[in-house]
Amino acid sequence: MTVTNQTGHKRRLSRIGYSLSAKLMVLMVTAMIAIFALLGYLNIRQHRRDLEAATLLSAERMSDLIKQSTSYHMLRNDRQALYRMINDMSQQPGVARIRIINKEGRISFSTDTAEVNTFVDKNAEACFGCHAQTQPLAKLNRPDRFRIYKPNGHRVLAIITPIENQPSCSTAACHAHSADQQVLGVLDTHLSLQRADASLAQGRNLMLVYTGIAVLLVCTATGLFVWRFVHLPVTNLKNATERLRHGELGLQLQVHSRDELGDLHDSFNQMSRQLQEARQEVDEWTRTLEGRVEDKTRDLRRAHEQMLQSEKMASIGKLAATVAHEINNPLSGILTYAKLLRKWTSRQPWDVERQKEVASSLELIESESRRCGEIVKNLLTFSRSAPMNLQWTDVNLILERCIRLVHHQLELNNVVACIDAQPELPKLYCDSAQIEQLILALVMNAIDALPHGGNLKLRSRWHGAEVQLQVADDGVGIPPHQISSLFEPFFTTKESGHGVGLGLAISKGIVERHHGQIEVDSAPGRGTTFTITLPIDMGEAGQQKQNSRSSDPNTDIELVAESKVTGR
Repeated sequence: MTVTNQTGHKRRLSRIGYSLSAKLMVLMVTAMIAIFALLGYLNIRQHRRDLEAATLLSAERMSDLIKQSTSYHMLRNDRQALYRMINDMSQQPGVARIRIINKEGRISFSTDTAEVNTFVDKNAEACFGCHAQTQPLAKLNRPDRFRIYKPNGHRVLAIITPIENQPSCSTAACHAHSADQQVLGVLDTHLSLQRADASLAQGRNLMLVYTGIAVLLVCTATGLFVWRFVHLPVTNLKNATERLRHGELGLQLQVHSRDELGDLHDSFNQMSRQLQEARQEVDEWTRTLEGRVEDKTRDLRRAHEQMLQSEKMASIGKLAATVAHEINNPLSGILTYAKLLRKWTSRQPWDVERQKEVASSLELIESESRRCGEIVKNLLTFSRSAPMNLQWTDVNLILERCIRLVHHQLELNNVVACIDAQPELPKLYCDSAQIEQLILALVMNAIDALPHGGNLKLRSRWHGAEVQLQVADDGVGIPPHQISSLFEPFFTTKESGHGVGLGLAISKGIVERHHGQIEVDSAPGRGTTFTITLPIDMGEAGQQKQNSRSSDPNTDIELVAESKVTGR
């Protein structure tokens, strides 16, 4: 159960990840984060530049203030008062160091006493702006007067302010500077940027916090907007499409907006109504078509019954005509010789020759009467099948018994018979008497097809759940145009007086009652082969079906009529 829940949870997450609203949310949030990050970076950068510019301006003003404040003591060459004032100014917040450097680069004064009377490197970055030329510059642009460095982890801003040779200074009695010397030295003021950096860091942090809050608020608002105006309408439309796909036609959605999604909902509602109307039309046509099919089926069934009845009556008429024709000949002979016997009996006495004629006439009457009985017997056999007596039977024994029964006819007709029986052939669940009747009928037909002698072969084979029997001869064969009518009742290829054409029809009926098939392969001059395929176990259902069919005396006549109607 846990595995199923985890699988369903993963599938839901996968669907959410591939949904349109999720993609739109990710795109918008990513774009907003990138835009806010860029704006924050530019804002912080500009704020830093403004703060540094303000700091530089403040440092410049402080350096000018120090120079102006100390100019009085410089004119009077009051070094003690000058140094004391500079020390007092260095105690102000933010002032890291103040020093005075003469034109030779010697530090004449510094709030850091350790570097007094030391020299600075004129080629250093701080002095390179003025001393790069052959003669030091008298004026220096503002950006070149500033430098920032980190002596102890905190940034320090240093500003160089030139100490110019003023007329009041060059003409004073205490100085030996000539009037053509423009710069006497520089005032190097160092201001700590720790507070400025702290303020800048605080502003940057506040900017990040405000940017993050803005991004969060905008993302939340965007998410709610996308959820309300994109996700919910698309989800409703998707669910409605699924319901429509499962057959809920005519489904209507509520339209809450007039934008593209609203138009899509309107289109869905129209499509759903059209599908419902089309489905109703199809159902109506289906019902109409079913009614028409039922009417036509009844008409066809009625026409089939009428045709079947007509064919049945025609079969009965043909049966009556055939029986009348077949029985009329022997009855005519019987009637003729009966009249002769009556005349002969009125004359006395009978001589020996007359007695022989009477005996011959009686034999003829007996033979023709037996012939009438055989015709009627075959007719009864065809019209009313006897109930089947099913039992497990060795078919090879039936083949051997059939050969023994016709042994005398085989010798008289000079026919050589052989049996090709498969050893260990499984027993067949059948009516042994009817199977024997079937094989005997085929064997007798084969003997009749060999008037001048020949070969007769009986063969048995086992194929899965079926047994195959063959009766083959190398006699005169059957023309192709007669094979299709070979199993029809009253059809015969024998000479008149030698059969009524019911033998093969009865044989086919026996095979069909055993749920089998009978096939014939023949051609003039190369003999005939009858192949019978029977299931090993036809089952109780088949027996009940055959017994129920055999209880109706008109069953075979109806089958004959139906075969003519259906073309079987």
